[in-house]
Amino acid sequence: MSFTMRRIIGLVLMGLAGFLVTTALLALFYIPGAVKKTPLNTDTYTRLDGTASTLPNGTSGPVKYFSHSVTDGAKSDGDVAVFDDFVCLISNPNGDAPDCVDDTDPEKRLVQASTDRFATDRNTGMAVDAKDEAKYGVETHHEGLINKFPFGAEKKTYPFWDGVLDRAVDATFEGEDTIDGVKVYKYVIDVQDEPAEISTGIQGTYSSLKTIWADPVTGQMVDREEQQTRKLQDGKAVLDLDISFTDETVAANVKNVESNVNRLSLVGRLPLIAGILGLLSGLVGFFLWNGARRANGGYAAGPGRDDDGGTPAYASERSLDVFGDADADTNVSRADIHRR
Repeated sequence: MSFTMRRIIGLVLMGLAGFLVTTALLALFYIPGAVKKTPLNTDTYTRLDGTASTLPNGTSGPVKYFSHSVTDGAKSDGDVAVFDDFVCLISNPNGDAPDCVDDTDPEKRLVQASTDRFATDRNTGMAVDAKDEAKYGVETHHEGLINKFPFGAEKKTYPFWDGVLDRAVDATFEGEDTIDGVKVYKYVIDVQDEPAEISTGIQGTYSSLKTIWADPVTGQMVDREEQQTRKLQDGKAVLDLDISFTDETVAANVKNVESNVNRLSLVGRLPLIAGILGLLSGLVGFFLWNGARRANGGYAAGPGRDDDGGTPAYASERSLDVFGDADADTNVSRADIHRR
């Protein structure tokens, strides 16, 4: 390989090393914070099913719960995600009910339908401060976690929003579990006989035992089940509900978690990979460049010097002239001496 080629390759490798080291530093200090945020293009459908022994419309049997959650990109920003959430609970006596019906449904299957708007921190999942809610178009105050746990969820108790009580309640960590190969943290919310508005304008008591299995890396809920009871003040139950995520919803959540965890894992390994490749590229590049430089006597190729660092033609000729002149001078001096 010629001197010029070794020198060029060495410089290219050292430049690549600088790029890789910069990438490693970005991956270590900046990229994780940028990646561990709730996406602003969220548009999710969640379905639960189960049974109810008592319903406000006087029926009992299978039920369906449907939720559609979408982010408002216009209101959201780099730190806060604004969500519009629609939920619908209907009776499903024949197992073929749609996701939702309106209050004109001839079979009177609608149990409850509502909308909600809230704003959360894109990393922690916590509702924004009350003083900032108006900025994001939120009219009803929220607090605590609402629709997910934080990135890097911990084994501790979190405040979690309860829409019936209009306040946050404790979601207590109760161990680890595995769902379809995905490690999850189990959190339990236990509310018993709390005074509440159990329906519009109707006061009573409210109880809810809710279990959530969340991925600790992304904070996404993988599965959820809930037993809920609403009673009138005289103790008569108007809603006795037992629901959980459908198998299809759990499978979709598992798939989504695996994809996101793999992406975050790659980001986590990127500093080490880029750092090692940068070091190797820098060492090889310096070896080639320095070797070429030393082979050329410390000088780069230039006019009068061949690409492999050989002796310049003009230098060789000059040397001969110098020695020739010296010999000539010496001969003259000797002749003069002999004559003398």
